[in-house]
Amino acid sequence: MDFLKRVDRDAERWLLLTFYVMLVITMAIEVIRREVFSYSSIWGEEIVRYSFIYLAWIGAAAAVKERAHIRIDVVMHYLGPRPKALLYIFGDLVMFIVALVALFWSFETVLVSAKFGSVTDGLRISKVWFLMAVPVGFTLIIYRLVQSFIRDFKTLRDGTPVFEGDKLFD
Repeated sequence: MDFLKRVDRDAERWLLLTFYVMLVITMAIEVIRREVFSYSSIWGEEIVRYSFIYLAWIGAAAAVKERAHIRIDVVMHYLGPRPKALLYIFGDLVMFIVALVALFWSFETVLVSAKFGSVTDGLRISKVWFLMAVPVGFTLIIYRLVQSFIRDFKTLRDGTPVFEGDKLFD
């Protein structure tokens, strides 16, 4: 049970760190190869590209979890706990619907790639592994939105202040 709580708390953090380190190391190796040896590889560019794609989608889920995604919250300063919670729930509901639609349509690309057996140019690995970044990202976003709904409905029921996440600028 303790392990699952830790995974829930830190999963995006560790995944982001893994993909970021992979991106930076591969990019550094490719720059050295290009500048020192006048040689570059196509696989390095692919690793960087696909690491960045996974970074973006996992980062989006992390932003939803921490309520760190971009929003205009000027109105929020003038609302009490109950209307604020209702507004957050409404915003999360809209995002939830969009994420469900996007998840559904993102699988089409993955299925087409699997059907035709497309592979990457340099690595010669099935593109399915890289195209899965979008459905994985939206699945994580939906999971974090469900957690947000539970937290906000509890806040609404108890009348406690709603979780607003950390402010980027104060």
